[in-house]
Amino acid sequence: MQRNTKRQLRVIDASFVVLGPSGVAIRDRLKHLTPDDEKVLRLVGEHLGRLASLDLKDRCADGLDHSTDTWAARKQGLTAESSSRWAGSITKATHDQWALSRRCQLAHIQGLEAGVRTLMHRLSLPLGEKGTKKAAGGYRSKSEWFQKTRRLHVLEHRLDAARAEREAGVVHVVRGGRKLLGNRHNLQAAQLTETEWRQRWEAERWFLAADGESGKRFGNETIRVTPDGEVSIKLPAPLAGLANARHGRYVLASRVGFAHRAAEWADRIDANRAVAYRIHLDVVRERWYLTASWQRPVIQTIPLEAARARGMVGVDTNIDHFAAYRLDVHGNPAGVPRLAGD
Repeated sequence: MQRNTKRQLRVIDASFVVLGPSGVAIRDRLKHLTPDDEKVLRLVGEHLGRLASLDLKDRCADGLDHSTDTWAARKQGLTAESSSRWAGSITKATHDQWALSRRCQLAHIQGLEAGVRTLMHRLSLPLGEKGTKKAAGGYRSKSEWFQKTRRLHVLEHRLDAARAEREAGVVHVVRGGRKLLGNRHNLQAAQLTETEWRQRWEAERWFLAADGESGKRFGNETIRVTPDGEVSIKLPAPLAGLANARHGRYVLASRVGFAHRAAEWADRIDANRAVAYRIHLDVVRERWYLTASWQRPVIQTIPLEAARARGMVGVDTNIDHFAAYRLDVHGNPAGVPRLAGD
């Protein structure tokens, strides 16, 4: 005999207006680099990467005692071995990395707290008690109940340790990536040789990124890209002897030409608006890339009622095409679709 069970309709959240993109990033390959170009890029990346590692170490040591004074002191210490702009980019990247680790740490603590609450709730229920749609029931057997008590002790210990580290301002950061670091201990599973791993590890720890500056020539004095695609780098002070252009700059033989959002990028550099650049090496493909990025101004979104006052266009994304339909203020199809033909 079949049981008639009524299934409730799932709850649909209220509609809202999505914010527009806050930034843009485009990339192009650095082709036709000479051996000298690659040598200079490697030396600059390695030198600045070492400085970035030292700066991250100092930032982690400061913990919660960080201030504008300590930030300025770190930047001043890096300037002598690089430049003021390189030092600014390094300290900003360090600050962002430390802040990201703090947010991840908070998310980890919240996840542990949720796990502890769930275990404590289920352990407090009698064995075999059925759950509801909003909460799980009791455990099925004494064996499972005992295993979950041990699991609870483990999570509580981890939670106490994580809370103590957060209160002390301790974070765990790996320049180059924790996943890649873990691969070193099991190269066979990662399908890498020690040499291949070392190449990836060193490339990931390089630092070749420069923040943009509005009002400066083409929006960036450190890594400059001209409208015709010429790429030049302001060399750090210890490597100034490798310069092949004036004012301690090195001009690459490669020319870049962005295929995506090229007009928007060109408008920015023509107006000397800030554009950040990052040069990185894809070790697997043995290719160098340059990524340009910039922020877009924050645009205030209109209320949902105003957006749908005169109707909207609904778009259904399919595998091979987009299906569009005009909708009324309630979201229902309005009228008959019209196809524009020649």
